Amino acid sequence: MVLHAPEAQAATTRDAGAAAGATVKAATTARTTASAKARKRAAKAARQRARAGKAVAVAKKQIGDPYRYGAAGPGAFDCSGLVQYAWRKAGVKLPRVASSQFARVRKKVSWRNLQPGDLMFFNGLGHVGMYVGKGKMIHSPRTGERVRIDKLSRWRKASFVGAVRPGA
Repeated sequence: MVLHAPEAQAATTRDAGAAAGATVKAATTARTTASAKARKRAAKAARQRARAGKAVAVAKKQIGDPYRYGAAGPGAFDCSGLVQYAWRKAGVKLPRVASSQFARVRKKVSWRNLQPGDLMFFNGLGHVGMYVGKGKMIHSPRTGERVRIDKLSRWRKASFVGAVRPGA
């Protein structure tokens, strides 16, 4: 079959139009998929922030409770028991001891990127507290002390091992 020039040009234009349509459709699908993923990430982050807010509120209600080695509340806590209790009330399960909490929560956070609810670890993973914002943390310090909020001092920064973001 021999095509005359106008028919060949029309066939080429139809093929190019179809290809362009397919490219536009693929680009639109990619944008839709990317925006759906972005919405999903934003929703997950919002859920995490809501849970973190609840965990901080629960921990603050424990201010004044005594430290007791191995205790996980209610009424008395050790450091890891306090953060486990608070996050459990917010709907997130955490391991019982500080070193396992650090190891098993996947989302690690730097000192500069702390957000309320993040767990902060000190002294070679021997102590954990919860960041409450504005340069402060809540923790159950040691025998003879009570759950309290402390400012994050230079000493704390020097003994800081790392932080994690539960529920992220």
